[in-house]
Amino acid sequence: MSAKPTGRLVHREDGLYLILNRLFNAPIEQVWASLTRPAELEKWIGTYTGSPDTGAVKFKMTAEPDARWEYVSIRECKAPHRFSGDFGEGEDAWRALFHLVEGDGMTNLTFGQRLRSPSEAATVGPGWDYYLDRLVAMRSGLEVPQWEHYYPAQAQFYKDMIVPVRAI
Repeated sequence: MSAKPTGRLVHREDGLYLILNRLFNAPIEQVWASLTRPAELEKWIGTYTGSPDTGAVKFKMTAEPDARWEYVSIRECKAPHRFSGDFGEGEDAWRALFHLVEGDGMTNLTFGQRLRSPSEAATVGPGWDYYLDRLVAMRSGLEVPQWEHYYPAQAQFYKDMIVPVRAI
């Protein structure tokens, strides 16, 4: 798998987001399961405990040795199309979203993380390219990519990104 940076910056109502896309040769329900079921999540990024029906769970990135459990406040969850949540607490909190669209047996995943500043993209971007490529590898039966091919290798691409002009 080629580790190429794929992110772009986009303004949304609630801030500046780093947005990445992946395309899957699978029905939307299968991709949704890979993003929302603890056993499927654990294969590529992490897991959670609790019941999403309550509007909150605890999430842990199992692919990182020092990761801690984080509270997740679920802002929106409309299976199998949309999810938005706030991860963590206080100044370390971050917002993520994903949207799924299916057509002709293919499912497009649009993933985004809200940034506090454009400079965050230099570390956040390579991380999400890495994890989304892990998702692709897991779903396709391919070898899991190596972190070293993403960071610091992709950092300059993300540092050089131009913030789009916000539409009025």
